[in-house]
Amino acid sequence: MMRDVAIVGVGSTPVGEHWDRSLRMLAADAIQDALQNVNIASVDALYVGNAYGASFSNQSQLGGLLADYAGLGNIEAYTIEAAEASGAAALRAAYLAVASGAVETALVVGVEKSTDSIAGARVKARSISLDADYEAIHGATVTAMSAMLMRRYMYEYGVPLDAFEGFSMNAHRNGSTNAHAMFQNVLKPGAYVKASMVSDPVNLFDGAADADGAAAVILTSAERAADLNHSPVIIAGSGVATDTFALQDRENMLYLKAADMSAVRAYERANITTADVDFIELHDAFSILAVLSLEASGFALPGEGWKLAANGGEAIARQGSLPISTFGGLKSRGNPVGATGIYQAVEAFLQLTGQAGKNQVENAKIGVIQSLGGIGTTAITHVLRASS
Repeated sequence: MMRDVAIVGVGSTPVGEHWDRSLRMLAADAIQDALQNVNIASVDALYVGNAYGASFSNQSQLGGLLADYAGLGNIEAYTIEAAEASGAAALRAAYLAVASGAVETALVVGVEKSTDSIAGARVKARSISLDADYEAIHGATVTAMSAMLMRRYMYEYGVPLDAFEGFSMNAHRNGSTNAHAMFQNVLKPGAYVKASMVSDPVNLFDGAADADGAAAVILTSAERAADLNHSPVIIAGSGVATDTFALQDRENMLYLKAADMSAVRAYERANITTADVDFIELHDAFSILAVLSLEASGFALPGEGWKLAANGGEAIARQGSLPISTFGGLKSRGNPVGATGIYQAVEAFLQLTGQAGKNQVENAKIGVIQSLGGIGTTAITHVLRASS
């Protein structure tokens, strides 16, 4: 019998270019922030979400390093890796450990330090999440693969480039009121299609910038949570699935099967439907991934996800029918790759406890967070619920 699990404390650093902070420093900052927000003297285990520590920072074995540096003592500690979904994977591992009773209190930290690498080296380092033998070796990059996917979607469904504009406008609108966001500028109508191309049709306002940052959450049993926080957030559902590693091996490359399956599993565990969801934090590293995630997760029919971004993203705004990227998402908050899944958990926690300030979604009771590793190869979905 699995126990119910709750998030009782959160912490995070601003997302950006932290030239004066190392990977371990960023992680320790987020860990200490989370610990100070809940009355806990110690934790039993540390789960680290990180994608590119070895390639960006020449550092692996982050579990032991961060447990030592943050002063957590001789606890169970190791790194969980699932490319861009590493943070969400670490959250999933901690959730299972606490739910099973094997661990009473777990600390999850997602951390990435990417901006110490120059552009070419960073692109090469990021490409290790693609197929080394059949994609990366031929010069494929995450951005290029997403661009091909976007071009195919535009062709298949007859969608013009400006139809995606609302996703970026919404992200920047929400990020403009998030003090931890890397980009706090609001996009004017028409600016999106005028932006310079990175990998046609992906432009500067379409893809999320790699960044530095760390975020942390503390998990314990729901039974114990009430003694530590008067308004804990329940992890009501959790689901994981994988798809073929390479795009060309998929029966339908415009269908994120892993996102679909992970969402269904999380919904079933939480006993909800999409109609119950008050907001969703999704993996909008590129607008096309936001579109395909919304379709795969049951919020739009195939070929119609882009319609949610109409009228400057009216439907997906914080006051809309389906708020997404409520703190700016990856696009405006920034994308500290392996940490993004934990930033999503922190942001959802703030929404569900009424602490989101200017970014608050009114009467938020149920939120969904979803991360993708690679181009939808791995998908991890969590359903979070307010406890009161």
